[in-house]
Amino acid sequence: MSLYGIVADLRRTKQLPPGGKPVLDELVGRARAEGVYDLDYGPDPYDKPPLEPLDEGTAGIGAILVGTSLIGILLAAAAVYLGINAIVHSSG
Repeated sequence: MSLYGIVADLRRTKQLPPGGKPVLDELVGRARAEGVYDLDYGPDPYDKPPLEPLDEGTAGIGAILVGTSLIGILLAAAAVYLGINAIVHSSG
């Protein structure tokens, strides 16, 4: 990445530090004087890429994973309930 690319990134994503505006203006002036101020800011590199469409196979696998997870949670809850119930009602 060039110095001018870094300047463009700073302009797009962050506040300038105190005293940074004159330095930035000087760099832009130099770039224009040298004929290299042709920055294409383009899309923000920190944006998330667009989501891909979900096909039927992936949706089916996701549904199966959700179902088995719920069954596991229910079984664990039942085991905890039965264990606590056995402890509370034990005669000892």
